Amino acid sequence: MKQIPRIVVIGSLNMDVVVEADRPPALGETVAGKQVHFIPGGKGANQAVAAARLGANTRMVGAVGTDAFGQSLLAALRQEGIDADTVKVVEGTHTGIASIVLSQGDNQIIVVPGANDHCLPADLSDCERQIAEADVVLLQLEIPLPTVLFAAKMAKRLGKTVVLNPAPARELPDELLQHVDVLIPNESELYLLADSAAGQELEAAMRSLLQKGVRTVVTTLGAKGAAYLTDKEPLGFVSSHKVDVVDTTGAGDSFNAGFSYALASGSSVAEAAAFATAVAALAVTKLGAQAGMPTLAEVNQFIHA
Repeated sequence: MKQIPRIVVIGSLNMDVVVEADRPPALGETVAGKQVHFIPGGKGANQAVAAARLGANTRMVGAVGTDAFGQSLLAALRQEGIDADTVKVVEGTHTGIASIVLSQGDNQIIVVPGANDHCLPADLSDCERQIAEADVVLLQLEIPLPTVLFAAKMAKRLGKTVVLNPAPARELPDELLQHVDVLIPNESELYLLADSAAGQELEAAMRSLLQKGVRTVVTTLGAKGAAYLTDKEPLGFVSSHKVDVVDTTGAGDSFNAGFSYALASGSSVAEAAAFATAVAALAVTKLGAQAGMPTLAEVNQFIHA
């Protein structure tokens, strides 16, 4: 196994405004909240923090505004040991915001992209050298799709492993999927991308994405664990772990980072999926997507316990 995996995360940075309440409001209803928290977030930054906590040499590529939130997010990344020099500061633009209602361990989220919409292909051209040094390039869909496509094509040209978390859910061009080594959707994202209805056979939906050019599909199944399928091996499953859930906000992000870390360390797809499931289980036991990301020591202790 490689001693220190190198991961470049290209994606979003948001300030999460988290309001805790006993229950979410119905349409047109006002409910009393219990607490409010301002927590560094964004799918890209969450995944970068999770990878860094596991011990990966991690670099973040993205964009923030000139406001106080932007400075706070950059400071949070650097505090985790993440190289944030490739995060650009966009003049005259506010940092991305995620408004989150948290109740009974579940959440409802509204995202305002802000500076994330200014993460452009030209920015990636400026950091090609840093991307060339990575083992894995980890992508999501909270930045413009042309940037995601450009990043995937650049990474493949440079011989990197491309992992794509297709969230938030949207249809994707085959040109992008053909440049993805590992696609990690949840069930709803899987069926959207496979052009099939939920409830249809899981394996058929996953295999249809292999036929579109993806080399490996790993589907997160919530409490049921995860399924994985490659173009060379049959469908496999890993079980979930029973834990006391506090906040599910960063569950998917922690899984993606855990999988990328294990893959960059030389693990097989099955081993990486099992490792990622443990990372995600620990992440949901704490409040806040980034604050809940576990260290490698915590994950190893959890697995062996």
